Parts: sequence; structure tokens; C-alpha cells
Amino acid sequence: MSSLKNDLLLRALRQEEVERPPVWMMRQAGRYLPDYIKLREKYDFFTRVQTPELATAITLQPVDQVGVDAAIIFSDILVIPQAMGMEVLMEEGKGPSLPKVIRNQKDIEALSTDNAEEKLKYVLDALSLTKKELNGRVPLIGFAGAPWTLLCYMVEGKGSKTWDKAKQFAYTEPAMAHLLLQKTTDITIAYLKAQAAAGADTVQVFDSWAGSLSPADFKTFAQPYLLQIADALKDIVPVILFPKGTWHALNDLSRSSAAGLGLDWCVDPAVAREMTGNRITLQGNFDPAKLLAPIPEIRRSVKEMIDGFGKRRYIANLGHGITPNVPVDHARAFVDAVKEYQP
Repeated sequence: MSSLKNDLLLRALRQEEVERPPVWMMRQAGRYLPDYIKLREKYDFFTRVQTPELATAITLQPVDQVGVDAAIIFSDILVIPQAMGMEVLMEEGKGPSLPKVIRNQKDIEALSTDNAEEKLKYVLDALSLTKKELNGRVPLIGFAGAPWTLLCYMVEGKGSKTWDKAKQFAYTEPAMAHLLLQKTTDITIAYLKAQAAAGADTVQVFDSWAGSLSPADFKTFAQPYLLQIADALKDIVPVILFPKGTWHALNDLSRSSAAGLGLDWCVDPAVAREMTGNRITLQGNFDPAKLLAPIPEIRRSVKEMIDGFGKRRYIANLGHGITPNVPVDHARAFVDAVKEYQP
């Protein structure tokens, strides 16, 4: 079926029998790895993202050093606003900022959705190069940010705990918000199709700030666009949706065209299984902060998590990105505990 030596991830997404659950970690390529920090000291963030050789080297580090069952391309969700013509700055340790935010219809109309492939060719080149370097060892994951999460940054201009400006924009100018959401959906679909063509075996859509919306507002401003993306890609590549903080939408999302659903640590495995009726592969949901616990505790908690989900239709992962302060041997202990799982 596949020329991959390890196709556990893809089999789990197809709901096939697996010897054990596959495991990877969000943000696995990056800031907790000493070799990544060396590159960070030499090259600024967007140089690392936009240089295929560097992005490939970073993508491969956790496969070589931590032993994960999949590589996820080193990139950023804000490459889409960049490709649409917005300036994005990245300060080490501070996160992103967008100096000129979206305020009105004219700003939205000025955003370009043409030539996504050309403008984002560096990501596609990194995917092709990584695919070659991986040489079939593990699958390669592509990704994009979800339209609601991109709107948050494009309107707010920087990270936020509450996303007040973004929500105010959505609630006071809903027609404009939907225009912006649709525009980002269109370019994201084109971008993810290009990622699949460049070698991504599966793609994940990160809706990191979906949990800032009430259930009703999630259904209005986030869910329809996630479903559009899943529908557009379903015959091309398996899609994993990860709208963080939206356990209330599990039933709806499990009936979508997506192959997998990512979960944060605030939902119990048994509840997630019940709400999704075992219709879809679930991914998650280890609290990244728990990777700071003593290694025996990590191993025990991993076993408990897999017992909760069951080993089929399941991908072991974190409930959000790994944090910079996690020791590499703790990340490895997490991965090893999944690999050594016995019911």
C-alpha cells in the first residue's frame, strides 16, 4: 500500500489495525532541542522558515533525536498572511507581530489570494527536500493555520489571551469577518493542495484560538471554514483538524470529511470517544506541562492516556505544542512510553 517503512500514522488515520498507536508531538521541531537552538543563534526565524535546507534540517531533528513516527514540516501558520501581503515580524521569545492590521473592507480587499504556490514555494521546496531526505522512514505532515486563528492575528496584530479586538471585529462587522475568513480559506485550500503535491502525506489545520469563541460563535466563525478545508482535501490527503478548546464541537466535527481530530488535555479520552461515536481517529491529548514531571510519572500517565483512548483509531500526541523548557530526555521518554505500550 505504501513505500513507507513506518506508516503507522497513515494506518491510524485510515482506521486500520495497528500494532501500537503512532506518536508525534506538536512543535516537535524546535525550541527544546539543543541543535535547533544552535541554528536559531545563527539565523533569524523567517530565514530558518524560508531556507528549504534549514527547514529540512530542523524538520528531521526530532525524527533522528527523539524517534517520533512522523515528521512535521518546520514552518509557521503566519506564512499565509505574509503571502497575502501583510508584514509579519517575529521576535525571539516574544512571538509574532503584524504592524499593519486589518481594520476595514478596503484592507480585506487589498489582500491577495493569487499565486499562493509561487509565494510559498519555499515551504513546498522544503517539503520536497524533506521527503527526499526522509527516504520513506516516516510520513511527512504538512500544515496550515485555520481561518479563525489567522483572523485573530490579522485583526489583533499580536498574540493575546482574550482576543478582544478580533472578537469585537467578528461581532460588530460579521459580513467583513466572513469575507476575511473566506479569503483565508480559499488561499489555505490552495496551499494545502500544493503541500500534498509537494510530498505531504497528511496535513493538519491548527485552530489554536478556536477556544476563545463560545460554542455558538465557533459554529458561526470557525467550524464552517474548517469543514470547507476538510471537504476540499478529503480525496487528496487525510486531514487532521485541531481546534483547541472546542470539546463541545466533537460530535459535529467527527461527522466531517476529516480523518483525524486533535484534542487538548481538557477533555477526558472516554468522553471524547463517546462524543465522536468512534467515527474518527482521535489525536492527543497529553498536557505538555506534564513532560516536566519525573520520567516514571510521564510513562505512567502515557499508559493511562492510551488505555483511555484504546490503541486503534488513535494517535498519541500532546494537547498543544511542546514548550521550550522540556528536557530532551523527557520528550524521548514520552515517545518511548508510547512505543513500549502494552495494554
